[in-house]
Amino acid sequence: MEGLMMNYPLTTTTILEYGNSVYHHKKIITYLPDGSRHEYSFGDMYKRCKKLANALTQKLGIKEGDMVGTFAWNHGPHVELYYGISGVGAVCHTINIRLSLNQIEYIINNSEDKVIFVDASLVPLLEKIAPLLETVTHYVLINAPKDFSTTLPNTLHYEELLADQSEDFEWPALNENDASGMCYTSGTTGLPKGVLYSHRSTFLHATTIISPNAGNFSNRDTVLLIVPQFHVMAWGFPYLCLLSGSNMVLPSSNLQPEAIIKILIAEKVNKANGVPTIWLGVYHAMKKNPPKEKLALEEYLVGGSALPKSLIEGFEKNFGIRGVQAWGMTETSPLGTVSRLQPKHDHLSAEEQLAIRAKQGTAFPGVEIRIVTDDGTMAPADGKSMGELQIKGAWTVSSYFKTNNSESFTEDGWFKTGDVSTIDEDGYMEIKDRTKDLIKSGGEWISSVALESALMAHPKIKEAAVIAIPDEKWVEKPLASIVLVNEEDKILEEELIEFLSRDFVKYQIPKDYIFIKEVPKTSVGKFDKKEIRRLFAEGKLT
Repeated sequence: MEGLMMNYPLTTTTILEYGNSVYHHKKIITYLPDGSRHEYSFGDMYKRCKKLANALTQKLGIKEGDMVGTFAWNHGPHVELYYGISGVGAVCHTINIRLSLNQIEYIINNSEDKVIFVDASLVPLLEKIAPLLETVTHYVLINAPKDFSTTLPNTLHYEELLADQSEDFEWPALNENDASGMCYTSGTTGLPKGVLYSHRSTFLHATTIISPNAGNFSNRDTVLLIVPQFHVMAWGFPYLCLLSGSNMVLPSSNLQPEAIIKILIAEKVNKANGVPTIWLGVYHAMKKNPPKEKLALEEYLVGGSALPKSLIEGFEKNFGIRGVQAWGMTETSPLGTVSRLQPKHDHLSAEEQLAIRAKQGTAFPGVEIRIVTDDGTMAPADGKSMGELQIKGAWTVSSYFKTNNSESFTEDGWFKTGDVSTIDEDGYMEIKDRTKDLIKSGGEWISSVALESALMAHPKIKEAAVIAIPDEKWVEKPLASIVLVNEEDKILEEELIEFLSRDFVKYQIPKDYIFIKEVPKTSVGKFDKKEIRRLFAEGKLT
């Protein structure tokens, strides 16, 4: 027997209509690449989304199911594209601007984008590959002056495209299981793979992340979206901000630590997101030049890679700002877990609480996680037994776009993440390493993530990345690449070995250290260990 409830569609247009109805007065603030500031309301954005919908369907010939690409920074027009494109039944394909040109060419042709909306500052990248793009009929220039010159064919200006369009548009009736957005994995191993999000998965992900045990967002918040809109739909924040009524602050390309600090102060931002490398830069900049006034920032949500305990502790001790560790992947929309303390932890010492907060945390409602050992059995929830993290849920991929990647899924439908993890008796998951990044020295496993976190607790170290290198006796051994806070500082290898000996046994501690100016990063700001391994193999890791 079916329940007698209405069939109410969970779509991105449902989100947009709600945000306009209840929070039409809330703000979207953009710091554009040229440094200028632009502010308008959710209500203004709503009207422009309707104009965009008319332009897409009437001028550009976009139909339901078509792919429409965006090649842009975080700003108001990019948010409009999220809603306008999916609102007409097309798919908003956010293209990662930091991938190689070969990868960008591949994913545009693979997705069969009909139109690409591109920021003026990013046009030179697309100009290099435009002749190779097989399905693109128009390029729409965003934030471009009228006299902007480009070799891209069939160009239109975004503001001119919207100028003569009506604000009246009736959203088509959409199936909540239809595709609304797509991102490709960063392609660190093999070609990037497309992950196709549905309206339903997007809606459920956003509504869940708002909740107090998750992201904890409300209409009293002003949120800085540092995570790029081309990276897993900015972690769903353009959707959850409309649902929660949180003011949205968008930094476009202003991502240097000093620029972020300036925006945090000017807009009285109290919540933010970002990968650990961003927050490491902000922390060291604030330590070097402490702000003259206390920031309104209460907490920052971190994903993408492990948040070092030393960074959590340092931000809180010196500036009263909480770091909140989360975990997810492109394949999980992306957020799957978050680490927040419970009342049962109140009696623990600060160090014990910190150890829990540094874990990736518990699964959200609507998501299940498990740890599977090498022999295919379920690992016990003891916080010690390691295995591969597997996940399933309402916003987890079931297959890749145009690809039969059955090896990424179990026979009973779980997605295999490739992360080596543990889960404790309270359901707190902790990533020990990526499968490919674990170091097996003399038959014993060593976690590169744990070593990196410990090294970055040293007051003279800004960043540390650990990889496995060949060893005649032990087969593999760890090598630590280190970036110092101040280049003029010196650290002896013996000092680092002694520093690590507090937390690690002898065989786990690196004996080899290289001091470098910067750790190579992936397109989404993670340490690029594939590149580090290549540089080491070629003798260029200096």
